[in-house]
Parts: sequence; C-alpha cells; structure tokens
Amino acid sequence: MSHCHQPEFKPLRVKVVTVSDTRNSQGDTSGQLIEEKLRSAGHEVTQRQIVRDTIQEIRDAISSSDAQVFVINGGTGVTKRDLTPEAIEPMFDKKLPGFGELFRQLSYDEIGTSTVQSRCLAGLSNNTAIFCVPGSTGACKTGWNGIIKQQLDSTFQPCNFVQHVRKKSL
Repeated sequence: MSHCHQPEFKPLRVKVVTVSDTRNSQGDTSGQLIEEKLRSAGHEVTQRQIVRDTIQEIRDAISSSDAQVFVINGGTGVTKRDLTPEAIEPMFDKKLPGFGELFRQLSYDEIGTSTVQSRCLAGLSNNTAIFCVPGSTGACKTGWNGIIKQQLDSTFQPCNFVQHVRKKSL
C-alpha cells in the first residue's frame, strides 16, 4: 500500500516592486492588487516599493532585499521608458521563457494581439525567483491568477518554484 504525502504550504518572503515614473502609493492599484493576492495566499510581503523606470533603480530595488521572490510590475512594454527587461534579464542565472509565452497566451484571450507588446519575463537569480509583469491591474491579475499563484504554492504539483528559492533565514 502506498502512502501519498501531501506537501505542506510554505509561506515565502516576497517584495513587490512597481516600476513607474508617474504612480505614487495612492495610485498604485497594480502593486496593491499583487500585495493583496500574496497576503491572501499566505505569503509575507516584506516590502512594497515604487521605483522610477531606470535600469539602476530597478536593479537597486532587488539588490537590497532578503526576499525569496520579487514580483515586479510595470516597465515591460515597448516605449523608450520601458526598461524592466533590460534591467532584470542580465541578472538571471536561469531564464524562464515559458513564463512570458504562457502569460501572452493567457493575455491574448483578454486583449487580443496587443499582448505581443508585452515583454514580461521571469527567471532565477541567486536562488531568488523574479516575475516581471506589465503594470496594468488587469495584467497583474492575469499573471497572478494564471501562473504566479500556483508557482509560489509549495503544494502545487507536479512542481513549483518554492524548491528553487533560498531557504528562509531565521
């Protein structure tokens, strides 16, 4: 007789970063949505920060934290000021191209071919998971509901990102 062992949920330390030249804490509906979704799922939001869309500020936001996961929203479009991919991608030890592909597939059902303008991405850097989604509240909801929620859930089978992030320090 086999005994199935259901893994237990492991809350993660997550930092939410909004990349925007125009938003402030009152107008950051995307960052607020992500924070609420993370807390509802049982994770610890260690910080929520808004940074300007510059490579240095985006990199500084993830370099100065002990979070196990970063969820970055904004700066993934195609305008001159959208620099999130340029800031984050060189930092990856492992790129996860399937994240962007799946996000655009899910997004296509909502916004049609406009989804091709999304340069969302994900990867692992120094045993930290980093998810970069567009800055609209709808896109953040799509990314959370369609991908991120399950991948941050240690009970999700057959695999999730929890096993790949650094352990919590006491």
